[in-house]
Amino acid sequence: MMKSNVTPLVEGGLLTAIAVILGLATVYLPILGLAIEFFCAVPIVVLTFRQGEGKGLMSLTVSFVLLAMFVGPILAMRIALSFGICGLILGYCLRRGLGAVKCFVATLVTAFIAQVIAIGLLTTAMGMNVMETEISAVKESFEQTFQMYESMGVDQETISQARAQVEPTLQLLGFLMPTILMLMAVFNALACYLTSQWIFKKLRLKFAEPMPPFAEWRFPIIFLYVAAFSILGVYWGGTRGWDLLYTISINATFISMTVGLLQGLSLLSCLADRYNVSKLVRRIIFVIIILNMMTLEIVAFTGLFDMIFDYRKKIKRE
Repeated sequence: MMKSNVTPLVEGGLLTAIAVILGLATVYLPILGLAIEFFCAVPIVVLTFRQGEGKGLMSLTVSFVLLAMFVGPILAMRIALSFGICGLILGYCLRRGLGAVKCFVATLVTAFIAQVIAIGLLTTAMGMNVMETEISAVKESFEQTFQMYESMGVDQETISQARAQVEPTLQLLGFLMPTILMLMAVFNALACYLTSQWIFKKLRLKFAEPMPPFAEWRFPIIFLYVAAFSILGVYWGGTRGWDLLYTISINATFISMTVGLLQGLSLLSCLADRYNVSKLVRRIIFVIIILNMMTLEIVAFTGLFDMIFDYRKKIKRE
């Protein structure tokens, strides 16, 4: 661990100031702020790792108060919940010496809970459902696009066909709000983890052990059972008009199939290692798989079945 010549009080003050400056930059720098936002959690991670969760929580509280004075409580709350809380938990896990997987999972769970809390607080403060507002904005943008095509003289039948293809997806978005929150949490957790890992190397601080190679990624078998029951739930909920069952099942299906896809791609990576496939070729294969819905489903189901059959053991035996 890198030795510091400054006192803990001065170090805490400097890291808190950096956190506030990064938060202000994300608001007042339109384009560059999007990249700077990824680093908002890093000062909290470093301070929590070096001085403990109490100092980290104090720094997060002071940062929130100062940001609220400059940019307003709503934006300050979004930054604090999206990245500050994640930084606090990641720093706590690193201080306890947990492995990379446990650190990331803890950060991901925290990010998801923070997203739910943030949406709830914004809905209460603004008096409207934020997620439904965002979905309505997406629908409106598509409608404006179709109107623009009409004004350009595009054939009405072509526009009707395009609208018929888009409308089911837009309707599905309303049911996938929990999954959208989960994807946002994954994005925030990844940003927090990767930026902190990079800064820790620069500061010569000990980070968690590296993640296992992608070819060795495996997920619990529970996702296979979740996928099976959720697919049945989608059928029963859709055919009998049970909206709650359909909503829960469609989100569970999407999440479990995504996990299955990751494990399927991991299995393909293991096969590529087994037969010494070049990195360029395997990347081309992965791109082809991702761009084709049928191959996506095949790889996802293969990954789900790999959770129970463990094809990698057979590969190693060969």
